[in-house]
Amino acid sequence: MGFQMQPYGMQAMLKEGHKHFSGLDEAVLKNIDACKQLSVITRTSLGPNGMNKMVINHLDKLFVTNDASTIVNELEVQHPAAKILVLASKAQQEEIGDGANLTISFAGELLQNAEELIRMGLHPSEIISGYTKAINKTVEILDELVEEGSEKMDVRNKEQVISRMKSAVASKQFGQEDILCLLIADACIQVCPKNPVNFNVDNVRVAKLLGGGLHNSSVVRGMVLK
Repeated sequence: MGFQMQPYGMQAMLKEGHKHFSGLDEAVLKNIDACKQLSVITRTSLGPNGMNKMVINHLDKLFVTNDASTIVNELEVQHPAAKILVLASKAQQEEIGDGANLTISFAGELLQNAEELIRMGLHPSEIISGYTKAINKTVEILDELVEEGSEKMDVRNKEQVISRMKSAVASKQFGQEDILCLLIADACIQVCPKNPVNFNVDNVRVAKLLGGGLHNSSVVRGMVLK
């Protein structure tokens, strides 16, 4: 007569077929490795001279882009720890409109350094405490680097808007920022509501016409029908 033991502890709490990992090698380092692999994919696309990636999604649609937000969206990441990085990059993109790649790449570097400290014997809570102190110091330094007058800038003053958007535009179209910033500032100022917080990006339409180039671009106040 066979004797079957009743499940207890973690086995009794979770449904059949679950996987439970614990300890440094099984849980912490595996999570770090998954996040590092994601950052390796995107880091070579960082900056104005970043390389394009070819991504084919589950619908066999082809994407050739160096935009990290598009890359991680189409990769359909399944690993729980790596998903947190994907959500962080999405939050950065939605809040600021730029810096999704920097978020993933920077997090990957922090985790790589954390892995070395863990192997040296430091506890993860001690590493978190150190990184928290570093964040506080970083915020102090960044406050000193903000261009003067940014808090009270006039969003309808073209010169002030251009001076503050150049770095973001240059990260996508290096060498063309002088041309693009004039067009972007002009278009955005035209559709800017009384309260700039309610600005809607969809109010600016970009229409591509065959036979022209970037230097032929212009801003049309009204509606363009192709």
